[in-house]
Amino acid sequence: MTKFMRRALETGQELSWQASKAALDSCELGLDDIGCVALGTAPDAFDGVHMKGEYLTHGAGAWGKPYLRAYVGGGTGVYAAIHGWYHVASGLFDTCLVVCEEKMSSCHPHPQGAFLSTFDHTTERPFGPNLLWIFALEMNRYMQVHGITKEEIALVAVKNKRNALDHPAAQLGANLTVQDVLNSEVLAWPVNRLDVSPTSDGAVALVLASEEVARRVCEKPIWIEGVGWCLDSAYWTNRDLYYPDYVEKAARMAYQMAGITEPRKQINIAEPYDPFDYKELHHLEGLLLAPRGGAARMTSDGVTQRNGDLPVCPSGGLLGVGNPIAAAGLMKVAELFWQLRGEAGKRQVPGKPQRGVAQAWGDLMQVGTVVVVGR
Repeated sequence: MTKFMRRALETGQELSWQASKAALDSCELGLDDIGCVALGTAPDAFDGVHMKGEYLTHGAGAWGKPYLRAYVGGGTGVYAAIHGWYHVASGLFDTCLVVCEEKMSSCHPHPQGAFLSTFDHTTERPFGPNLLWIFALEMNRYMQVHGITKEEIALVAVKNKRNALDHPAAQLGANLTVQDVLNSEVLAWPVNRLDVSPTSDGAVALVLASEEVARRVCEKPIWIEGVGWCLDSAYWTNRDLYYPDYVEKAARMAYQMAGITEPRKQINIAEPYDPFDYKELHHLEGLLLAPRGGAARMTSDGVTQRNGDLPVCPSGGLLGVGNPIAAAGLMKVAELFWQLRGEAGKRQVPGKPQRGVAQAWGDLMQVGTVVVVGR
């Protein structure tokens, strides 16, 4: 994992290379040991290049190898891990290098301009929408249905940014108070600036292997036990935004594969996607780790703290570590790898967690991607 930050010097190729080399070095493998490459990255407009998947092949170690690029918005990072898993689980490959890269700072004047092109050209684009005000609608609906206050939601930003102080790759670790969040600039009510993750550049890579190879090259392999995904309608105006059905359906798919029947009891650590602070609460409920409307109470009661009964985003999440879109999702999977191996350093949760869940979300509030990993 590279450091998440705004990078003026490195290209997307170079960021992909840094993460890929670090992943291969960590398990003492070289490119000759890799059967295929699964790459995840967001719209070409971010990097300002055409055919971005092809552009990144060299940096991602994919030259001359079977190669597939996936993109489902913010859900891409976890989806890329799912793609890599299928390559290996199919029996076609013994190893797969999964790489996710994002260089958002190249998009001028702001990445939100690139997002505008994703909306329906007839019914939505004439309004000039951006994700901030659409998420503001969703946040407001979530608050109104469950009677949740902005103060309760701000606790997520406080927790995650504080957790990120212990992450060596973090962009925005900080000691904040709820009042700091509430007093920050209003972007689109009820969203304040400190409710939102930053624009980031960065890359993450991991190596997937068959059981035979994993046991040979790794003393403490971490296993992908379940994968799930769901794509809902792009017409977000036709859905009640208070609950993420697409996350629940993806989670149920992954849980069934992993043999999980009681997620709250069988999941020890969670890394839900948190580009906005309310989304951590929203996604905890979709992951069936909290009752509908109950994630805010869990947070205020300290359950989701790093030393709580269910640590949530002990890494610092997107709010604290940063949000290079595709790379942010794969960071979630990588963080669980380090946590389950007891190698997370200062951000290590207490005890010996046995199983974790990573989740990402994207496009027009419609994509759910979920991976369950275990020791």
